[in-house]
Amino acid sequence: MAAPCSFASLPGARPSLPGPEPDFRMPAEWEPHAATWLAWPHNRSDWPGKFPSIPWVYAEIVRQISAGERVHIVVNDRADEQKARAVLSRAHVSGGNVHFHHWRTDRGWTRDSGAIFVRGRHNVPVALDWKFNAWAKYGDWRHDDKLAARMARYLGIQCVQPVVPELPVIGRRPKAPSSKAKQRLVLEGGSIEVNGRGAMLTTAECLLSQEVQARNPGVGREPLEAAFRRYLGVKKVIWLERGIAGDDTHGHIDDIARFVAPDTVVAAVEDDANDPNYEPLRQNLETLRHTAGHDGRSLRVIELPMPAPVLFRGQRLPASYANFYLANAAVLVPTFDDPNDRVALNVLAGLFPARRVVGIASRDLIWGLGAIHCMTQQQPL
Repeated sequence: MAAPCSFASLPGARPSLPGPEPDFRMPAEWEPHAATWLAWPHNRSDWPGKFPSIPWVYAEIVRQISAGERVHIVVNDRADEQKARAVLSRAHVSGGNVHFHHWRTDRGWTRDSGAIFVRGRHNVPVALDWKFNAWAKYGDWRHDDKLAARMARYLGIQCVQPVVPELPVIGRRPKAPSSKAKQRLVLEGGSIEVNGRGAMLTTAECLLSQEVQARNPGVGREPLEAAFRRYLGVKKVIWLERGIAGDDTHGHIDDIARFVAPDTVVAAVEDDANDPNYEPLRQNLETLRHTAGHDGRSLRVIELPMPAPVLFRGQRLPASYANFYLANAAVLVPTFDDPNDRVALNVLAGLFPARRVVGIASRDLIWGLGAIHCMTQQQPL
């Protein structure tokens, strides 16, 4: 059994960017998974008026993922497990690859609240327990903030809580580790996208904001980049500017741009010049086209269309095909009863010929302001 989560004051740990090799490497999502983690939906306030349909969407997602890997499902208690099993059974989900855990959660967005799995030295698996504060927006997050440590404890692997690194002063020797209290870093999995080779995508809107939904007040670009190098193995951070309309996370990257290969990115684009997403996505596309990847070469950038605006009760929802999930045996893509559904599926099918590309009807799911990538978290082999 692994020790409880601890601050990452590891022997020989280095605040580096640039500098020596990092302590960990985050594998790309397309690398083989040991499992996928998700939390069964239970917070009705996330889908007011539409909650009864949501477990059926989850069941179809579990059915597709479990065909190629283990699925860990977090539920509040035994009663919730029985309800989930009943839905899965009716949806013809085989139970052999599905495992339940009785841990309380506030919401079901495991991408953001769960552990981010990395590889340490000698390829040892490590769970990163970033601080979670409900996107610096909601008050109910304390159960979710315990999820990463529980996942690590169950797996029996080391659990590390990333902290703000102490940057060395140029021209001086690196500081010895400070004895004063460390500031834990707030980070959600949906705010970062890596290629497993040292490059990362994120947005300034989400991680550098000091006025709206500020995750880490007073922490600027340099210490964040140093933390990404140390904990995720990132040597090149590609900063895009803004996310899409309707996104209550304030700019998560997994709605706008995703790595699909070490040198290839799909980028969401909006053709309607009158749409509020048009200009931000155009600017992000231009940044990607003029930015080198981890190896210093230009990125291959492939456009992924946006669906027409999805509205419910007068609210614009963050519908985007970029919120797909790469499972071992399939690529699960949110669809929205839109003509561009077919275009997006064909784009991704061309990029992942060895995987089944499956559309998941998500007009109800997106009412919760998240889709398939938001609800899943991969555990690499």
